[in-house]
Amino acid sequence: METDEREFFREATLRICGSLDVETFLYESFKYIRQFIPADSIFLTHYCAERGEHVALAQASAEGASLLHLAIPVPPDIRSFVMRPDRVALVVERAETHPTARPWISKGLLEKDSSLLVLRLIVDGDIVGGVTFISKVSAAFNEEHAHLSSLLREPFAIALSNSLRYQELLELKELLAEDNRFLHSELRHKTGEEIIGADFGLRGVMEMVRQVAPLSSPVLLWGETGTGKEVIAGAIHNLSGRREGPFITVNCGAIPENLVDSELFGHEKGAFTGALARKRGRFERANGGTIFLDEVGELQPEVQVRLLRVLQEKEIERVGGTESIKVDIRVIAATHRNLKAMIREGTFREDLYFRLNVFPIEIPPLRERKGDISSLVHYFMQKKAREMGRKDMPVLAPGALERLMSYSWPGNVRELENMVERSLILSGGKPIAFEDIQAPMNQSAAMGVLHIPHLAPGDTLALDAVVSRHIRKVLETANGRVGGKGGAADLLQVNPSTLRKRMRKLGIPFGRKKAEL
Repeated sequence: METDEREFFREATLRICGSLDVETFLYESFKYIRQFIPADSIFLTHYCAERGEHVALAQASAEGASLLHLAIPVPPDIRSFVMRPDRVALVVERAETHPTARPWISKGLLEKDSSLLVLRLIVDGDIVGGVTFISKVSAAFNEEHAHLSSLLREPFAIALSNSLRYQELLELKELLAEDNRFLHSELRHKTGEEIIGADFGLRGVMEMVRQVAPLSSPVLLWGETGTGKEVIAGAIHNLSGRREGPFITVNCGAIPENLVDSELFGHEKGAFTGALARKRGRFERANGGTIFLDEVGELQPEVQVRLLRVLQEKEIERVGGTESIKVDIRVIAATHRNLKAMIREGTFREDLYFRLNVFPIEIPPLRERKGDISSLVHYFMQKKAREMGRKDMPVLAPGALERLMSYSWPGNVRELENMVERSLILSGGKPIAFEDIQAPMNQSAAMGVLHIPHLAPGDTLALDAVVSRHIRKVLETANGRVGGKGGAADLLQVNPSTLRKRMRKLGIPFGRKKAEL
């Protein structure tokens, strides 16, 4: 039966140009076209001449369509063949006999005995992509099929061009919205922050900051929890040539293990269940600026490997993607952990440590710079009063500053800030006395320094046994709580997940297991 070419062109074009969504127009057009061309499936590809690769955008069959975004390198010896515009449609009786099909076979997208009908999409004399009809049967296509497909060259080229432009607009829109959300969050977090003690207790730190800031060298900040590592990282960024670029903060210990790769490196649409759109990771968002990896010691070994590659190659790869993305970033890492001890234990990579530890800066705890307490207290009092909408500026009661100076501040600056806020709430407009602060003689528990009795006659000196006894003593002091303020992990100054892992290894019950005993 002779095909009415005008009707074929009209009906196929309506379906090809009926949607900007690649999956939709490819599937709808394929359902119609397969009535005239005996294909089992169809691929839509975009040819990137500068990278020398085809990008398989989508695939459709009778069962449905799916996005691929799969890069297929074109070897140099066959690029000239790909670029030949002399034939619009090409019939290949067996895939393995044609040079351009071999990369597809190696990727598992084609069977060797498949037959192909390749429609080249040409715009202004340049190959921009192609539509490939595939049959599982050899020699399934003839010149009549090639002629029919050639009628659809312009509709497919227009649809491909429109879809690529549409996708670019969607990505730009998402990038802008994502950056807007992130920068608003960072702005709320950073507003009003300044470095108190830069000319006194942190003078040495700030001298080192000024030395390293103009460079792009990695910096490793070490200090106890609450000492202000993020503020110092922000100062390095703001004093650097990257100050106009983004400053992206990552709390490595707060990201669930199954989402770390996606958060850091991003993911492609469809990379996993719930990945409904392409997402840039923190490293990609930090391009042209600085990324601050807080609590880098909490990263799992497999993530450490990928981080090392980013530091070495200056490129990332999104989850589910095949394309390497170059990034221009400055890395500042921070930890309260002893990374050298972690290297000996095999929980932190030595090569990553050397990459991060190019310029180490140690931030002293608040108990070692008590001369800054007065300035910090007045700064936090004014800041918190503004946040609470108080018109009157609070004042200190006699003896309040001496009480603060006598305390050893295990939680450092963060604890001081929280105590100022709590005292403001409770003061009722009266002078702040900090009467609820612990007396010096009761600080040993707050510091996580516990009195452990001498060993009993039968006690062993084995390391695991000693550690187990110490953890049990700390748990008793914390009333059985592992996490939270005043919990065992807080007193021991370790991450709660790290402590729970060690407790499981030592057979120390906690939570529900402890309740069942």
